[in-house]
Amino acid sequence: MPAPRANPLRIFLPFAIGYFFSYLYRVVNAVIAPDLVADLGLNSGDLGLLTSIYFLTFAAFQLPLGVLLDRFGSRKTEACLLVFAAIGALVFARAESVSGLIIGRALIGFGVSACLMAAFTAYVIWFPRERLPFINGVQVAVGGLGALMGTAPVESTLRITDWRGVFTVLAVFTLAAAATIFFVVPDRRVEGTGASLKDQLRGVVRVFTSPVFWRIAPWSVMSLGTFLAIQTLWAGPWLRDVTGFDRMNVAKGLLWIAAAMTIGVALLGAVAERLNRLGIKPLHVAVCGMSVFMVIQTLIILEWTSFTLLVWILFGFFGTTGVITYAFLSQSFPANFAGRVNTGLNLMVFVVAFGGQWGIGEVINLWPTTADGGYAPVAYQVGFGLMLAPQVISALWFMVAKKVGPKLDDLVKSKSQLNN
Repeated sequence: MPAPRANPLRIFLPFAIGYFFSYLYRVVNAVIAPDLVADLGLNSGDLGLLTSIYFLTFAAFQLPLGVLLDRFGSRKTEACLLVFAAIGALVFARAESVSGLIIGRALIGFGVSACLMAAFTAYVIWFPRERLPFINGVQVAVGGLGALMGTAPVESTLRITDWRGVFTVLAVFTLAAAATIFFVVPDRRVEGTGASLKDQLRGVVRVFTSPVFWRIAPWSVMSLGTFLAIQTLWAGPWLRDVTGFDRMNVAKGLLWIAAAMTIGVALLGAVAERLNRLGIKPLHVAVCGMSVFMVIQTLIILEWTSFTLLVWILFGFFGTTGVITYAFLSQSFPANFAGRVNTGLNLMVFVVAFGGQWGIGEVINLWPTTADGGYAPVAYQVGFGLMLAPQVISALWFMVAKKVGPKLDDLVKSKSQLNN
């Protein structure tokens, strides 16, 4: 059944606004980290846990989120959850202890857990499938604008107010975003969304036992999870401790990384769409981009400080290439499975981001701080290296599975069996 006609902006813009705030919340701690450390006496492990708890609660809700999206739709699900994000922002703003900050951050992660997946699921319903790589890329690019706002603009805002004021304002805007999604986005049910909860959970199992899913997912998950773990927290301290940037230059560096991410995800999505018309699959674009991303991480680990800004800009540009696999995988299953496919992949990405971000902090904590209170450069090398190694392994798995397993085209063609 073709989708009824609707203004594309009425569908895209509200979801894009929600994801904008989701990403702003995700990255803002990279800028306010010195203030949190100064106010509450956090060490690197505390800072890593506090920031990464966002990813843990985000990830923990992904599987039930997939069921909710397929059963109740993107509009109602995301609007409801964003209310919890607003509450979390207020709790964070008023917290007087590490535990209070963790509770607030956890509520924020839970509340924004639908912002990307709800959009992806809605786009499968409302937009032609050949447009999905581009639309998904633009959606993530808007998140990049949120990442931009969470860097130098937030640093400038801290001259007017403190980090508590920033989060109070964010709470108000988050409530407004929830209302916009609920009242502006049209509602539409897809055939199959009325299935019982038991049947929908059985669909989750089918997704996670699919050879298509498991050939692609590990590399994509490790690539995106590593990017999130580093970009949303540890890129800032690295620029300070390894390159010697002052606080404003760190914020400007983070701004450049976010800008590169915004341009990269939109441009690579458009490239994937154009090449797909020429017979080159979007998956091939993702593979090339994730390969380049591993090379860039190697340069950062080797501390190529002579080209610091350029290397980190490339880190931002190629870091989200794995997003292209979302569109590919969602098209490899029936439309009413889209929520469970996307959230299944997202669950794994954010588990990696949580473990990686916290783990890097604990690794850094193994070395004594430097004379000026920074973290040891060698600690970043070890921490970042431990994130790169699984990407190399998963890339090798992708190549091996291609040779020893069934052809991917044959697996995708067999997706109709999921309806049986």
